[in-house]
Amino acid sequence: MNDNNFPKLHNATWPGLVGKGENSEPPISFDDMLNMTAAAEVDGIKFDGVDIGLMPPHFDVETMTDDDIKRLADKVASKNLNIGSMVAPIWGGPILGSKEDRATFVEMVRKSCEIGQKLRELGVRPYGVIRIDSASSPQEWEKDPVGNSKLIVETFRQACDVAADFGERLAAEGEICWGGMHSWRVMVETLEAVDRPNMGFQADMAHTLLYLMGYNHPEDRILPENFDWNDRATFTEALKTLTRALRPWTIDFHVAQNDGTVFGSGSHDKTGRHCQATDPNGKLDIVTDAGLWLRDENGELTKAFRHICWDGCMFPNAVMTNQQTWNDILATMIKVRQQHGWYEPEQVAVGTV
Repeated sequence: MNDNNFPKLHNATWPGLVGKGENSEPPISFDDMLNMTAAAEVDGIKFDGVDIGLMPPHFDVETMTDDDIKRLADKVASKNLNIGSMVAPIWGGPILGSKEDRATFVEMVRKSCEIGQKLRELGVRPYGVIRIDSASSPQEWEKDPVGNSKLIVETFRQACDVAADFGERLAAEGEICWGGMHSWRVMVETLEAVDRPNMGFQADMAHTLLYLMGYNHPEDRILPENFDWNDRATFTEALKTLTRALRPWTIDFHVAQNDGTVFGSGSHDKTGRHCQATDPNGKLDIVTDAGLWLRDENGELTKAFRHICWDGCMFPNAVMTNQQTWNDILATMIKVRQQHGWYEPEQVAVGTV
């Protein structure tokens, strides 16, 4: 063990929702996800917080009152945890839909930022961003790449301006199932065109792995066809190409594992499959490869974000309700911090409200 206390280690609660429900397994409640996070412990070290998805049935931004937000802050703080990044529920307003849809998208960002600001004021959210995507498919984007990219950029700019009023930053999730962010090169072009100081990128190691393989946008494939996964040198060089392009934009980061396949469940489109931290079929060396996101070209820590999060969407409920799953995840997160973290004197007690 070492004394690194940053970045803080978070667990995501939205995997209790994503891919669940109709045509799948039932959702897992927020309280259950919170309790399993709080119960995880490895050699006396525990999670520092949770990242949350502001979506039903966990939350409803349309009806959340100040009292509801205060109860949420108290509940999380009672577990000695903080809240970090939050996912805005923008899917009812796909950017590549109607003008009204885009207005709904921006309004959902506004409501999410308002909740985020209040949680900061309550002392339970000292860091983190608001996560967004285009809420639209790559297939829809491909119908008119130039025109559709313009719509995404314009809507993201509007959302950034709204977020700035609340002191929030927005992170666009890099995932192959979202139009305009389904390729690493298209993602960079989108971020450059938005050109707002509070706009950045949310990297998830499981999802960005699929960028290397050109899923949904083969012209931007980095790894060769029929790649031999035993060729670690070629794989590392591909990851370096990817992280060199996207690291400067990265303001939110998910530690994760992927076995090189896509997967979807419930209403969620196929995307990079999240695997358990100990999955023997995982293609990533999680701790080593996380360093390509957390360190710059010279191997120096970027310290671009104050916390990192584990995202395990679309795990079976039997896996997610097994406490050992979260202990294994925490153990992996600790190793990442040992290798790529730093120490700072604590300024504010964690979980203070």
